[in-house]
Amino acid sequence: MPPEQGSPTVRRLKLGQELRQLRERRGLTGARAAKELGWSPSKVSRIEAAKTKPSHDDVQAFAKLYKCDDGKLDELLGLLVDAYQRGWWEDYEGTLPGGYTRLLGLEAEATSQQNWEPQVVPGLLQTEDYAREVILASRGIVRITHSGVRSRVEARLDRQQRVLHRADPCILHIILDESALMRRFGEPSVMRAQMEHLIQLSVLPHVSVQVLPLESLHPVNTGAFIHLKFAAFDDVVYLEQLYNPRFVEDLEMVAGYETAFDHIRSEALDENESRVLIQRKAMMWGR
Repeated sequence: MPPEQGSPTVRRLKLGQELRQLRERRGLTGARAAKELGWSPSKVSRIEAAKTKPSHDDVQAFAKLYKCDDGKLDELLGLLVDAYQRGWWEDYEGTLPGGYTRLLGLEAEATSQQNWEPQVVPGLLQTEDYAREVILASRGIVRITHSGVRSRVEARLDRQQRVLHRADPCILHIILDESALMRRFGEPSVMRAQMEHLIQLSVLPHVSVQVLPLESLHPVNTGAFIHLKFAAFDDVVYLEQLYNPRFVEDLEMVAGYETAFDHIRSEALDENESRVLIQRKAMMWGR
């Protein structure tokens, strides 16, 4: 799978970050910049936070106010063009939560990610049958049509191809709680196939899978999270929730999640021991 030519989600965030930094270097508050531009403060704030896509004229107005040279203006306009490109995940937007599509956009350009999952096998490592059963399990709470289930499964498989098998694959370090290997979704055959799939993926050079055994000390009481790292952008943490996923971008809080992951990793089995445990679970599901 060829690499994405710049994720529009990341480019939008990068553009907002660049505009904020330019404003701060000029010693302007958001309110003052908005007044100089004749805009509302919320417009400046939303553009900087990547919640609103600026127009070509908006970017030129920012550049003029911040006294940018032609080279910087060209850089900003280049980010703007990329921000308006269509990402592959937009084909599924009608059936995926908005926060999840933002994750896919960020993930497209992440260089590495650390994923702690205490309940289920992470989506990037799921088989098609397991993914379908996980999605069906939530239908009693979240309303999803039959076509919606099919679309979500297809999006999950598409995501796997684009992250795991692209030319410059993202480095994945995933830690599972042992209970995630024991919680049944579908028939035992589905679980056995999922365990075998986990083992196969765990030997890929860019994938690390560890298991936190039940008898280990649990050093951090937290739900699932994904810590995304980028080459030229600040780290972001994704928190999956029942309805509205949350993104953590505050640098101090992001650092806290990195420390939490390191604590969990210190109690987890190493990769070889984890594969042995997963193989034992596969045999258990095969009985």
